[in-house]
Amino acid sequence: MHNNNWSVSSVALPSESAVSRMYDTTDLADAYAIRLPKDAITDPELLARFLFSQQAPWVATLMRLRDALVAGFGLKTSKQLQRPDGSSGDKRIYIFKIYETSTHEILLGEDDKHLDFRLSVLHQTRTVSAESTPYLIVSTVVHCHNRLGRAYILLIAPFHRMVVRSGLRRAARAGWPTSAIA
Repeated sequence: MHNNNWSVSSVALPSESAVSRMYDTTDLADAYAIRLPKDAITDPELLARFLFSQQAPWVATLMRLRDALVAGFGLKTSKQLQRPDGSSGDKRIYIFKIYETSTHEILLGEDDKHLDFRLSVLHQTRTVSAESTPYLIVSTVVHCHNRLGRAYILLIAPFHRMVVRSGLRRAARAGWPTSAIA
């Protein structure tokens, strides 16, 4: 069954998500939900990989602009993030380091001198009209270390929200990967 519901909703941080208790203080915290088809895969890592493979071309343009601006401040660029240094052995999805995985959630993120952030991709089942319905919730929390971090997050927050919503809609339009046993 193809999911024609491409509606992305802003939701509260899910209480069962590891990001909801990640930092004592946050400078940005948001979460977005989209309904999944009943036969969609449930593996959060595979869902995250699919989601990040569906980015719009304009996102790459924004990342190039971001990289040009932040390089002068000594912040990590997307090219640096995509190539983990050989000594760390970090496993990554796109530019994000994988911090933790569980049956229903994968926790991604990065630490830098201006801020730390974590991104959760959570497969959640909700009861809607007395029926179990699968959802994908993408949550982000950011903890800034200094004025540079707070200025940075203030500048990029509107773009961050557009990128997350766009990625979820594009993945839904492309058709979420399905379970072989569904």
